[in-house]
Amino acid sequence: MVNKKKDLIPQFHYSEPPYKQPFAHVVDELNTNIETGLMLAEAERRISEYGQNKIDGDSGVSLIKVIAKQCTNAMGLVLVLAMALSYGVNDYVEGGVITAVILINVIVGVVQEYRAEQTIDSLRSLSSPTATVLRDGVVDHIPSINVVPGDIIDIKTGDVLPADVRLVDTMNFETDEALLTGESLPVLKDHAIAFPDDVDVGDRINVAYSSSTVVMGRARGVVIATGMATEIGCIAASLASKKRKSGRSMNARKYGPLQLVKGSSLRLWDAIGSFLGLTVGTPLQRKLAILAYFLLCFACLLALIVFGTNNFNASHEVAIYAISLGIAIIPESLIAVLTITMAVGMRRMVTRRVIVRKLDALEALGGVTNICSDKTGTLTQGKMLTRKAWIPGVGIYSLTESRSSVDPTSGNVEFLPYTHPYRVADKDGEMSPIAVSPTGETVSVMLSDEKKTDINTTSVDSNHPDSTLSVFLEACALCNVATIRFDKEKSQWIATGDPTEIALQVFAERFSYGKKSLIERGWSQLAEYPFDSDVKRMSVVFEGPSAEKTTDRGEVVVFCKGAVERIIDLCTGIGMGCNYEVMTESTKAEIMSVVTDLATQGLRVLAIARRIEQNPKPSYLDYTRDLVEKELTLLGLAGIYDPPRLESRASVLQCAAAGIKVHMLTGDHPGTAQTIAREVGIIPRTTDDLPPHVAGTLVMTAAQFDALSDEEIDKLETLPRVIARCAPNTKVRMIEALHRRSAYAAMTGDGVNDSPSLKMADVGIAMGMGGSDVAKAASDLVLTDDNFASIVSAIEEGRRMFDNIQKFILHLLVANVAEVLLLVVGLAFKDDNGLSVFPLAPLQILWINMITSPGPAFGLSLEPASHDIMKRPPRDSRKGIFSWEIVADTLVYGCIMGACCLMSFTVIVYGHGNGELGENCNSAYNDSCDVVFRARAAMFAQLTWLILISALEFKNFRRSMFRLNVDDKSVFPFFKDMYSNKFLLFSVLIGAFSVFPVIHIPKLNTDVFKMKAITWEWSLLAVVMVIFVFGVETWKFVKRQTNMFTKQQVESEADLNLA
Repeated sequence: MVNKKKDLIPQFHYSEPPYKQPFAHVVDELNTNIETGLMLAEAERRISEYGQNKIDGDSGVSLIKVIAKQCTNAMGLVLVLAMALSYGVNDYVEGGVITAVILINVIVGVVQEYRAEQTIDSLRSLSSPTATVLRDGVVDHIPSINVVPGDIIDIKTGDVLPADVRLVDTMNFETDEALLTGESLPVLKDHAIAFPDDVDVGDRINVAYSSSTVVMGRARGVVIATGMATEIGCIAASLASKKRKSGRSMNARKYGPLQLVKGSSLRLWDAIGSFLGLTVGTPLQRKLAILAYFLLCFACLLALIVFGTNNFNASHEVAIYAISLGIAIIPESLIAVLTITMAVGMRRMVTRRVIVRKLDALEALGGVTNICSDKTGTLTQGKMLTRKAWIPGVGIYSLTESRSSVDPTSGNVEFLPYTHPYRVADKDGEMSPIAVSPTGETVSVMLSDEKKTDINTTSVDSNHPDSTLSVFLEACALCNVATIRFDKEKSQWIATGDPTEIALQVFAERFSYGKKSLIERGWSQLAEYPFDSDVKRMSVVFEGPSAEKTTDRGEVVVFCKGAVERIIDLCTGIGMGCNYEVMTESTKAEIMSVVTDLATQGLRVLAIARRIEQNPKPSYLDYTRDLVEKELTLLGLAGIYDPPRLESRASVLQCAAAGIKVHMLTGDHPGTAQTIAREVGIIPRTTDDLPPHVAGTLVMTAAQFDALSDEEIDKLETLPRVIARCAPNTKVRMIEALHRRSAYAAMTGDGVNDSPSLKMADVGIAMGMGGSDVAKAASDLVLTDDNFASIVSAIEEGRRMFDNIQKFILHLLVANVAEVLLLVVGLAFKDDNGLSVFPLAPLQILWINMITSPGPAFGLSLEPASHDIMKRPPRDSRKGIFSWEIVADTLVYGCIMGACCLMSFTVIVYGHGNGELGENCNSAYNDSCDVVFRARAAMFAQLTWLILISALEFKNFRRSMFRLNVDDKSVFPFFKDMYSNKFLLFSVLIGAFSVFPVIHIPKLNTDVFKMKAITWEWSLLAVVMVIFVFGVETWKFVKRQTNMFTKQQVESEADLNLA
C-alpha cells in the first residue's frame, strides 16, 4: 500500500537504487557535480518538478479554527445574546443591525487574523532546519524546504538531515536513525560501499536519511529523495500523530480506576480551553483571553445590577440596557489586534535579521537584563586571517596588507628572525624589513619610523618554504576541513568551512601547501577526531607519500591543533630538527609568554603539533582520541586576527545605556578576549577607577569561574564580563548565577553542546549561519547574520512592541471603563415610568466600539519606538503587561473620560432641558424624548472623539502629546509627531468625521441609533474636549514631576565607564 502511494509522489527514478550504485554513478545519474553542485536555474526547475521538501500533513493555519475563534470570543457571545434578545422582543431593526455587526466583526476578524496567522506561520518556517548546500560553486545556507534531488550538501555534527542523501565523502560520520529504524545506537556510515543485493533500510550505511541527526563527524552527500519521497515520508502519518499531554490516558488498568474520570476531565478541559483560547497561544494571549472572559462574567454581574435597579422588570428596555453594559465592558478587538501586532512584529524582526521561533520570545525580549554573547563571528566579523605564524627556534612570519580573507595571493609575508627569549615583536609593532610576496620577490618594508633598517636575514621563497615552515604548513592544511579554490569563471577565490580553518588553509595555500595539493602529492587521511568544545582541539591521522616506490606504506603522522593550554600539555617536545627541545615547565612558561604577547594584539592563538607514529596501526577507527593525542611535538603557534564588527562597540554602549549588561563567553585566550572586549566596550579601557575586587573579576577563565562554588559566585559584587576558555557547562553555570540574581538573561550559542544553556536562558539565541540545527531547535530566536547588533535590534524591537501592546490595551480598556461608568451612573437617570434611561443606546455603543477600537488600536501597535526606548532600564519581566502604571492610567483616564461625558449629558438634560427624560425613550422617538435624544447624540459624538483623542495621547505614557520627544527643538512639533504614524492619524480622523452623517441623517439617527441632530451642543463638546485633554496632560505632568511608576536603574553589578 505504501509503495503504491509512493509511486504517485513526484520523485527521481534511478536505474538502480542509489545504495546499490557507487556514489560517482549516482552523481552522474542526477546530472550534478560534486565540486560545484547544481546551477541555480536548474535547482529552481527541479523544485517546480519535484515540489518542496516537506512532509504532507503539516496542519499550518486552519481557517475553520480561526472562524471558530472569532465566533466564540467573549464579545461574540455578548453580541449573539443581544441579537437573540432583540429578535425575542420583536425589535427587528436593532436585531438586524446587531446581526450585521456580528457578520462584519467575524468577516473582518477572520480575514485579519487568518492573514496574521499565515504571516506568523510563514515566518516561523524560516527558522526550520537549514541545509548547507553547494550551488553554482558557492556554499549557501538555505531552508531545508528548498532542497532538491541532485543538491550537494555538507553535514556536520548537530545537523538534522534535510533529505535522503547518498554519501560521497565521510569522516567518522555517525547518525541517529532511531526515528526511522528504532535503532537506539548511532550508525557509522561509509560512503565507499555499494551493495550488490537488496538490504534493509537500517543496513544501508552509504545512505543518510531525512530527519536523522548527526551525532559525530562530517560528510558530503548528494540528495536522492525529498519530501514524501524520502523514507521518513513513507511513515509520515505515524509521525504526524500528536502526543497527548500527561495525565490524559484512559487506561484504568495501568493508572487505576479513577483514571477514566481524570483523563476524560482533562481531555474535556483541553478541548474547551483550546476552543476558547484559554490553553493555547503565548502567555500574553492566554492572559488576555482570561481577561476577556473575566470581563464577560463581570458583564453578567452588571446585568444583574441593571435588573435589580429596575426591580427585576424584564422588559425589553431593561434587557437592552443590560446588554448595553455587556457590550461596553468587553474590549472586542483586543485578541485580534494582539495577533496582528505579533505578526507585524515578527515581520519587522526578519527585516532586522532575526527569526522568531517562539512567539513567547517577542514578549520576553523587552525584559532582558543581561546578554551572554559569543565573540567569534558575533562581536567580530568572522572573516579571519592568519596574521602571524610563530615557529620555535626560527622566528615569526607575519602577513601584512592583505585585502581578502580567502585570497592567498593578497598581501605580503614578512619575516622576523628568532631571538632569545622567545618574542613576537616590539610593542610598537616593528617588524623585519624583509618581506616575501606571493610570487617570491623580496620586498623592502618601511618601519614605523619610516626608515629602512638593514638586518642581515635570509629571504624566504614562498614557493620553497623552509623545512620547519613546510611541516607547520602541512599540519595547518591537513588538520583542517575547510576548502578553498579559484573559480575561473568568476575570477575569484571561494572558501568553504569554518572561518578559523579557512584562515589556516589560506595561509598554507600561500606557499602552495594547501590540502588539495598535499593530497595530490600522496597524503591520504586515515582518521579524524573533530573539534570538541570540551577538549578544545582537533586531530587527524594522515599517511604520507611513500618515500620509495617499493615502500608499501608512507609515514603515518598525527596532526593536532587547538587551544594552546590543551595542546602543550600533550607535548613532550618543541621545534624541529636542530631546533628541537624537550618540553619543560620553563619552556611552557616561555610559550605562554609568546601567547600572551600575541593575544594582547587581539590575535586568536592556536597551537599546531604533530607526532610521527613509530608503530602505525592497521586501522584507527576503534582508537579513541586519548590514545592518539599524546606525545606530540609543538610545531608552532598561529595568530589569527578576527577584527571586531564596526557596529559592535556602538551596540554594546547602547546596551549599557539601556541598563543591559553584556558578557562575552568565548573559547579564546584571556588576553585575546580581554583585548577584543576592550575594543567593543564590554570592559573599560582602564580599571583604575574600579575597586580592586571588582576589577579582578571582570575577566576570568572558565577554570577560575568553575572552581568557585555557587555561594562564592553569589558573593561576587559583579559577575565576570568576560569568561575566556569557556566550555558549555560554564555557560550553564553563568545562566544559573544570573537567575539567582533575578536577572533575565539572553544566551547565544551555535554548537550541539550549547543546547542546555540555550534552553535554560530566558531567551535562547542561535546562530543562523554557523549554528547547528540542534542549537536552533533549542533556541527562541535565530540570527540570520550572526551579528551582535541584531540582538540589540531585536531587544529594541521587543521593547517597542511591548510598549505598543500596553498602549493599545490602555486605549481599549480606558474606553471600556468610561462606557461602563457612564452606563452604571446612567441607571440613576429614570423616566416618568421609573425605568432607567440609558445615556447611550446599544447600537451607539456598538458603533463607537467599531469606529474607535480596531483602527486606532492597530495604529498604536505600529507606533515607532520612542526616543528613549534604549535609554531606560529593562522592564520587570515578572510583572507582565499589566503594570501598576497601566492599571492607574486605566482608572484615571477612564474616570476622566466618563466624567466628561456625564458632564455633557447632565448639562444638556438638566441645564437646557430642565431634567425632562420623557417616556419610553429607550424604545422609540416621541415628542417627550427630544432632550434625551439630543443628549444621546452629544454623548455619542463626545465619547467617540474622546476615545480617539486618547489614542493620540497614549502615543507616550508620560510625555505630553504636544512634545513627545524632549530632544526635539521644534517650536511646536505636534503635527510632525502625529504625522509620524499615518495609520493612526487617519484612523482617528476618519473616526472623528464619521459621527456627522450618523447624527444628521434622518431616520438613521432616530430609528436606529436613538438620537437626534444637534446644533449648539457642538460648542459644549469642544469645551469638554479641552477639559479632557487638560486632565490627561495634568496626570502625565504629575507622573513626570513625582517620578511616579518609574523604575530607577539599580547600581548593582558594576556601573562601568565604557566610553
